[in-house]
Amino acid sequence: MGFKVRAKILSADDMDRALTRIAHEVIEKNKGAAALAVIGLRSRGHHLADRLQTKIAAIEPLAQPVGSLDVTFYRDDIGKKLRPEAFQTDIPFDVTDRDIILVDDVLYTGRTVRAALDAIMDFGRPASIQLAVMIDRGHRELPIRADYVGKNIPTAGKEDVKVRLIEIDEVDEVVVGEPDAD
Repeated sequence: MGFKVRAKILSADDMDRALTRIAHEVIEKNKGAAALAVIGLRSRGHHLADRLQTKIAAIEPLAQPVGSLDVTFYRDDIGKKLRPEAFQTDIPFDVTDRDIILVDDVLYTGRTVRAALDAIMDFGRPASIQLAVMIDRGHRELPIRADYVGKNIPTAGKEDVKVRLIEIDEVDEVVVGEPDAD
């Protein structure tokens, strides 16, 4: 099944500016970066987390650790997929008493974030967990909201939002579209 792009929402420059703004907001809200750690959800959130950590470090030159988290086996819909695709989790630091910035590409129903919260708790007890997303498209099924948002995009239920990243897709952009009928 293909994907028919209806509109380009963010360019590479727009995405970069959004991450810069989020980095400043994170530092301001946390009164610095000393206790921060950044964890990205696989797979696109992981790359966004790396970029966010770089921007935070450029503003406050402290070494904030970065990790990546796969929530495949924490999801409540795991039995619905015949072959779930799992990635490696890599959190090479203790999360206990840290302010965790959880990073994802798109916030939709909130179920992925709920799974991530469960997964992080298996690693320790953070002081706080804050959510940063590039896109919030609405349609929440759980009472979850992002602390930091690159852009809010109201969407219809049949639409899809794709955050394309140079590391995976060879282009940085955010597009909205629908699955092809083919």
